[in-house]
This record gives sequence, C-alpha cells and structure tokens, in this order.
Amino acid sequence: MNAMNDKTLVRMQYESASNLNARISIHDKYSVNKQGFGNWIVGNYEIEDGMRVLELGCGTGSMWKNQDNIISKCGELVLTDLSEGMLNVAQENVGELSNVTYQVVDIQEIPFEQKCFDIVIANMMLYHVPNLAKGLSEVARVLKDNGRFYCATGGEHGIMEYVAELLKPYGVDYRATYNFSLQNGAAKLSTHFSSVEMLEYIDALEITNLDDFMEYLFSGITFPKACTLERGKVKEILQQNMVGGILRVPKEAGMFVCCCSNRHKGYLGKVF
Repeated sequence: MNAMNDKTLVRMQYESASNLNARISIHDKYSVNKQGFGNWIVGNYEIEDGMRVLELGCGTGSMWKNQDNIISKCGELVLTDLSEGMLNVAQENVGELSNVTYQVVDIQEIPFEQKCFDIVIANMMLYHVPNLAKGLSEVARVLKDNGRFYCATGGEHGIMEYVAELLKPYGVDYRATYNFSLQNGAAKLSTHFSSVEMLEYIDALEITNLDDFMEYLFSGITFPKACTLERGKVKEILQQNMVGGILRVPKEAGMFVCCCSNRHKGYLGKVF
C-alpha cells in the first residue's frame, strides 16, 4: 500500500467523529485508572503564559474540553487535523475563542515558518503517518529552541494484541505494524530531538458489556480486515474469557516528551 493510499485510508477512517468516539468511549466507560488518559496527558503539559501551541491530529478536540485555564495561558492555540470533518467537531467542542484557530494540516507538510511554536503536540496519531521521518523533521523544524514536543502513543502489548492472542487458535492472524510505539518511538524521536523522555500510563480495561467492546474492535482500520471470523463468533470467544462477568483487557500507553535543547542528548528512559 503506497503512502497516498495510507493517507486516504486515515482520512476516510476519521472523516467523521463516530469511529473515534467509539474508540474513546470504551476507555471512558471501562478504564481501571479513573484519572483518564486524556486528563493525564494534559496534566503533563508545561504551558506557560503567552506560549504558541500547535496540536497535530487534534481529532474531536475532546482533550481541550473544560481546560479553560490551560487554553487561556496560550498566546495562540492552533488545532489541526487531516480531516476537515473532525475539525468541525473540534470547533464545536472547544468553541470560538480569540486565541484558538483551526486548520487542516498534514504533519508531513506543516505550513508554518521555522521555529515558531513553543509546544507541538501529536497524540495517538504518529503511527498513521506514512513518512514518519519527514513528519518528525517538520515538527522539529517549527519547534523553537528549548521547545517541547508531546506525543502520546500505545505499546505493542495492549488491547489489540490481547484480543489477537485470544483469536489466534481460531485462525485469526492479526499482525499489527508498529510504525510508532512505546517500544520503538524513542529511537525514532532521538534522531530529530536532543532529548527524549518516556512517561508511562498504567491502566487496564474491565469490560462488562461486550457490545461496547465489539464496537471498539471494529471501529479501527486494520482489525476488521485481519479478522476472518463473524462478529458473533468473536463475541462468543470473548464471552468465554470473561471472569465474574468481566473481561479484563491489558492496556499499554504513555507519552514521549521531547526537547530541541542541545543541553541533553539522547533517550532519558522511562518515568513511572
């Protein structure tokens, strides 16, 4: 599959908010860690008064809802996404604010001048970027000296890997391609940024309604193509693995914090 087809697939997947909402809602309903991944992510941002902030792949903008104190600190907050439909939803969620703008942007071709943002954010989207090296190079280009780049992502031993292992005896061969993960992200980031730190978010899902989980599984791009079983059969297998009416599913997620400063070079390691 070529890069253009990859980008078109992502654009189609997230043209409306329905698929993304299905993926977010499962975490809201069933996560063991009640802080919430979005709240944890935002809580790690170090935004000071007057900073210029760019978010790439903002999705529905849900992480900025009820974050007026943080938004008010921004001299400018530029929310961008590859999907115009998603940006429309983000605009509804965040609102018309004097310091917030919305724009369709491809991370591989960021239409801003060099060293103009104090902070750049790209959460749960770098694994979709066809030319990741070019995208990261663009982020580094628009980031000011001593600026910070925040990018949350998943690991290689999370929800889909757990489900794939359950379905493997039934002939399902789900092999995810880890373009950017907690395991390989540091190496890819360290070629573009002077320091890279990984923060890990500890959590799991305790699913009580499998219909919700089925919507999550089939809302993605790769799983529906890889799964050769009928949805009913998948649900039956998951049902067999419930204990006390609960399907406990591991999660693996976290965030990298990168800096363009030359004071420290390399990967700083995990912080728990």
